[in-house]
Amino acid sequence: MRIATWNVNSVTVRIDRLLAWLERSGTDVLCLQELKCEAAAFPADRLRDAGYEAAVHADGRWNGVAVLSRVGLADTESGLRAGPEFDGRAEPRAVAATCGGVRVWSVYVPNGREVGHPHFAYKLRWLQALRETVTADAAGERPFAVLGDFNVAPADEDVYDLAAFEGATHVTDEERAALAALRDTGLSDVVPRPLKYDKPFTYWDYRQLCFPKNRGMRIDLVYGNRAFAAAVTDAYVDREERKGKGASDHAPVVVDLDVG
Repeated sequence: MRIATWNVNSVTVRIDRLLAWLERSGTDVLCLQELKCEAAAFPADRLRDAGYEAAVHADGRWNGVAVLSRVGLADTESGLRAGPEFDGRAEPRAVAATCGGVRVWSVYVPNGREVGHPHFAYKLRWLQALRETVTADAAGERPFAVLGDFNVAPADEDVYDLAAFEGATHVTDEERAALAALRDTGLSDVVPRPLKYDKPFTYWDYRQLCFPKNRGMRIDLVYGNRAFAAAVTDAYVDREERKGKGASDHAPVVVDLDVG
């Protein structure tokens, strides 16, 4: 089974690229983030024609998540259990489904904006709620993973220049401690470093030629439990999909599993 995660940065804008990538990559299950559309506007019909069912959690703003599957879609769940609100609303940042015997959560962790901003405190509360939501599945015997845009670089080598992020979000001790607490539920990072190049970044800003200069970050992650990690046969960042006109600013992260 091939499972991937991709912050597509508007599924309606990038639907043609998405469909082409699904066909080219042979992906069975895809976790999407930053849909930027209402649930009613999600291109479910075009994806269904391509063989994919979809579990969608979206409200038309800059958030929105989905799980696409061509190997079955069951036991869907939208939103974190006891998840926090921001500005009086629960944002659509998490959706789960069981696909071909593998349980996955697609997550889009809040950005945090600035250290000390209310959104930063919200980000930490959200990560704690994620930890509480997935604890039981993480400790179980079924292959299970949390995939998505975590908006946190787990280690110093996961940014192109640590000095460029001094005092900024994504690299703080608090955010990394929250990721460590999530891993402590029985999850591990199943995408190894290095991969096929020295710095396997997953995100590059559109501005200042960040992609050609490889000024990126590794913030799109796959955290699997013991059963999931044991089934992994390969993992990679599809950096080629970040190239060209109309690309998302994130690249897909792909994991191959031998699940029988």
